[in-house]
Amino acid sequence: MNALDPTLPHMFAALLAIVFLGGAWQKLRDMGGFAMAVEQYRLLPPSWAMPAAWALLAAEAVAGLLLLPLATRSAGAALALAVLAAVTLAVAINLLRGRHAIDCGCGGPEGGQHLSWGLVLRNGLLGLAAGLSLAAEAPRDLVWLDGLTLVAGTLALYGLYAAANQLMANRPRLVKLRG
Repeated sequence: MNALDPTLPHMFAALLAIVFLGGAWQKLRDMGGFAMAVEQYRLLPPSWAMPAAWALLAAEAVAGLLLLPLATRSAGAALALAVLAAVTLAVAINLLRGRHAIDCGCGGPEGGQHLSWGLVLRNGLLGLAAGLSLAAEAPRDLVWLDGLTLVAGTLALYGLYAAANQLMANRPRLVKLRG
């Protein structure tokens, strides 16, 4: 496989750090609501919902922090993949059970997002970004323009992520309006 331009792995790691740290912050702001979302999945005994919610929040925050320094990026990407795998499996199990109308507990600013196969796809794309954050980089020195590219590219990718989340969050409301 060919090596990527060195800005791309940095961009994917920065995107994931924003997504994971932002999600952890939103969950922390409403731990009761997040624990209720975890309980609604019906994969754990109800008494385990709050400890599981704290464990997921901690794993998400640690993954986001570890993705930032180059020295810990591989550990952050591995933890991010583990979190994504766990929550995606939980979503898929509930979708296969026919349980669509529960809050995903994703913790994004759009809030109130129900389970959908779109979430599974989104998490798969985030997993791809985690893998690409570890990709081999083409050997070249970074210059000031690479910094600008990194910031602009990360913001553009996050904009796409946020827009896709908002569209998924609005879908049930749109269906309801249509009757």
